[in-house]
Amino acid sequence: MDITTEMNRASDNAPINALIELALNLRWSWNHAADELWNQLDPELWEATQNPWVILQTVSRERLNGVASEPAFQQRLDQLIQRKRRREQSPGWFQRAHIDPPFTAVAYFSLEFMLSDALPIYSGGLGNVAGDQLKAASDLAIPVLGVGLLYQLGYFRQIIDGQGNQRALYPFNDPGQLPIRPLREKNGEWLRIAIDFPGYTLWLRTWEAQAGRTKLYLLDSNDPANLPAYRGITSELYGGGPEVRISQEQVLGIGGWRLLRALGMKPEVCHLNEGHAAFVVLERARDYMTQTKQPFDAALAITRAGNLFTTHTPVEAGFDRFSPQLMDRHFRHYVEDLGISMRDLLALGRQNPADESEAFSMAYLAMRGSGAVNGVSRLHGEVSRRIFQPLFPRWPQVQVPVDYITNGVHMPIWDSAEADELWTAACSKQRWDGDLAHLERNLRSVPAARLWEMRTSARKSLVEYVRKRLARQVAANGGSTEEINQAERVLDPNALTLGFARRFATYKRPNLLLHDRDRLLEILTNQNRPVQLILAGKAHPQDLSGQDMIRQWMEFIRKTSARSHAVFLSDYDMRLTEHLVQGVDLWLNTPRSPWEACGTSGMKVLVNGGLNLSELDGWWAEAYSPDVGWAIGDGLEHDDDPAWDAAEAEALYALLEQEITPEFYSRDGAGIPAGWINRMRESMARLTPQFSANRAVREYTKKHYAPLAAAYWQRCSDGKTAEELLNWNREILQQWSKLRFGSLQVKTERDHYIFHVPVYLGELTPDAIRAELYAEPLDGDEPIRRPMDRREPLAGAQNAYHYTAEVAANRPAEHFTPRIVPYHPAAFIPLEAPQILWYR
Repeated sequence: MDITTEMNRASDNAPINALIELALNLRWSWNHAADELWNQLDPELWEATQNPWVILQTVSRERLNGVASEPAFQQRLDQLIQRKRRREQSPGWFQRAHIDPPFTAVAYFSLEFMLSDALPIYSGGLGNVAGDQLKAASDLAIPVLGVGLLYQLGYFRQIIDGQGNQRALYPFNDPGQLPIRPLREKNGEWLRIAIDFPGYTLWLRTWEAQAGRTKLYLLDSNDPANLPAYRGITSELYGGGPEVRISQEQVLGIGGWRLLRALGMKPEVCHLNEGHAAFVVLERARDYMTQTKQPFDAALAITRAGNLFTTHTPVEAGFDRFSPQLMDRHFRHYVEDLGISMRDLLALGRQNPADESEAFSMAYLAMRGSGAVNGVSRLHGEVSRRIFQPLFPRWPQVQVPVDYITNGVHMPIWDSAEADELWTAACSKQRWDGDLAHLERNLRSVPAARLWEMRTSARKSLVEYVRKRLARQVAANGGSTEEINQAERVLDPNALTLGFARRFATYKRPNLLLHDRDRLLEILTNQNRPVQLILAGKAHPQDLSGQDMIRQWMEFIRKTSARSHAVFLSDYDMRLTEHLVQGVDLWLNTPRSPWEACGTSGMKVLVNGGLNLSELDGWWAEAYSPDVGWAIGDGLEHDDDPAWDAAEAEALYALLEQEITPEFYSRDGAGIPAGWINRMRESMARLTPQFSANRAVREYTKKHYAPLAAAYWQRCSDGKTAEELLNWNREILQQWSKLRFGSLQVKTERDHYIFHVPVYLGELTPDAIRAELYAEPLDGDEPIRRPMDRREPLAGAQNAYHYTAEVAANRPAEHFTPRIVPYHPAAFIPLEAPQILWYR
């Protein structure tokens, strides 16, 4: 019997119920006020797991009851519970910033969430972003909820054997051992969701996880009522082939929306974290059809206004695609509910709807079903506009409708105890619960000696952790006593410590540092200025090249004198990440530009005073300046050019030898590296607030959530707007080909140009279009879009008018081109109407 069952049967045991309430809220992963209680229950298990739910599931009832009956324990527990409940009930930043809240709920759909190692349903960056944004939403009291999948096996766990070979393990995630609860109907029955699968009804069990004020709802196909083949749909994250992937994405999108509706929720905004969640576009429209009896095109036009699509993919080939045959098998009956044909459905996911052989793209469905689209860094926004350009032919790439919001990380979960103490003294304990305007100013006042003390202590803690973990790793591989003892002595707590940890994939170039092994060895083993390197990372089980790169590192460490200066830790997970980003002095990142959509690993060191040495890609292309860190690359694309890789490896070595290492070891009379500390202070003060999830989620709220919620309510509360939009769109589709320009005339008057051009509208109403003068941007500025005024009708012609505009003559007149674009005050242009007509 698990402890939640005991809680229900022994509700009069207030201390135990209070402990369960604390343990089932994953806020303990970033708020450590209750750590002493868990340590008191089982010190050894607490040190090993840092997981309160495991403590409660493991400790004996006698021990639990005995400790819980102690007055001091009860008093502390009561204080924590009261503080927790007050926080959950009190208004936060969102309520203070909005007297009349612009929305009641945002549903955040993602195939993975990284909340804690206690809930291992994540792989890497995508889950990191999703988990950190949920936590930041909790801090700010923004009404965001998560929707994901509960994986029985999750992502693989890694073992690296003595020869450097990666082995993949899949330990079972027993739901009874995870900090989650089953969702129940009012009558106590388990809430289960049904989806029609080919020839069968799939039943989904539902669960709830709590992270502060935020809830994460999870769906699980391992229901005994399902056929064995279907029970494993939610078995592995990113496992199996197209059949498993399309099934998982049906569960996420279709099952996820049905779960929210079964709970009585109707979020104004659905945030699609990558194209995996795109089927929610269809289910949300189908649900609206059921409620209002509207046809599919009207329901999609209304509901898309409340959908946001965030793409994380830096290459077009990275999007999920499904063959027409697979789509037909899975959606043959679903399209009947939508009242459309399979051809109509497939057209939503194709670049060319007429090409019946073209695969169905989840990214295209997400884009055509959303009111806004964004990439995850400034550079990734540019890359994404290029990727999606084919959907908007003849539109300038700069105007392809993909904006960007650069990712940020949840600083409270990644800061060390030493860093938290420093930031609390400078900026208060509640520093991440509101806007961040004061943080930079306050952090600048921290003395250099205090910053260096924090860095030194955090590095020492990391070295101690690495020694223990490496010793266990060596022992598990059958290492000798001497090898285990050697592992317990690796690294120097006073040496410059570099960290490199990420997924091992070719485009991330994790072996760039190995380009010249002898030179790297000289850097690491320099007696006067030693450097040490801590590595970690997984290669996908099917990625043999990635696994070979792990072997190369293991061989370098094992067969050279680097053994005491470099370690490779296996099973890169969230807890290992925490230790690394808290303790390293310098974080390395060497992706091939522009394949790093954003990258968040380097952001995590900021709060801890770590510096970055990174390729000018993703977030670092925005963050870098010479006073906050170091960079390699020129920000341009070089594909997989070996000569360029060699040049960047040379740049890495040169920076380490000539700038980084000397600056770290150049000490003043008090033993403080003044130059290093100055760079640290700038990085911490300027970059930590800027690249926090706090900033990112507030930006999402202002830029997307609030406007999309308003647009959704406008369309659904007023049937007139939706009807007008549909009629307008039909008019555009049917009549656009009849539009044409007459002859353009340009006059120069003093310092202005005056453009005159006749426009023949065919059968389009003048209000359905907008004529503009357009000029390409110069020097990174925005393009010029000057509306042209409609003047008198054109004599002797039907439905034709003179259009005119005046612009400053500070550029050649030929830079400006008249064009016509669709226009409706409530439409998303060009998302909903990609037509465009140019004068030339």
